[in-house]
Amino acid sequence: MVLVQYKPTRSVLLQLRRTRRTAERGHKLLKLKQDALIVEFFRVLERAKAVRSNLVEKYKVAEARIAIARAIEGSIGVKSAAFALTEAPSLELKTKNVMGIIVPKIDAKAVRKRIDQRGYGIIGTSPRIDEAAEAYENLVEDVITAAEIETTMRRLIEEIEKVKRRVNALEYRVIPELKATEAFIRQRLEEMERDNFMRLKRFKST
Repeated sequence: MVLVQYKPTRSVLLQLRRTRRTAERGHKLLKLKQDALIVEFFRVLERAKAVRSNLVEKYKVAEARIAIARAIEGSIGVKSAAFALTEAPSLELKTKNVMGIIVPKIDAKAVRKRIDQRGYGIIGTSPRIDEAAEAYENLVEDVITAAEIETTMRRLIEEIEKVKRRVNALEYRVIPELKATEAFIRQRLEEMERDNFMRLKRFKST
């Protein structure tokens, strides 16, 4: 498609050539960025798979341990131990930069605790309570890590799609239009030169 708003002059032709070269350089850089983002996405995806696998295993362990604790202490004993907690875990949401993309970084505090920090009496409870508490602390840590990684993955996918749209726009619309317009103006200038030459020739022959 020829961009009709451009006049067929040499200065416009030079401007178009510069614009086309800038667009081609931009296209090349965006392609490199897209490739780098895809590589980073698959790196994060591998981490996400590993964390998700650990999450499933730790969930099974936590469920098994809480079932044993309930069998020994009873549901009331387990709930009492849970309500004895004095310091609840806290999350601080920060950000970090991954290849120009702002992604979340979650800092968790007071998730994993020592036995004496859980609030319930050590002597009056079964060690199964401690094992269940530890299993769920491990599980929560992995849930937080999984949330951070999967949010990063979503941001990477969004950025890859955005860059892909720009690459496609340059490759299939902007650059071809600039090339077509450049060729059209070059052709028109050649025609104008031939017309001028013919007029000059006729003028000299009269």
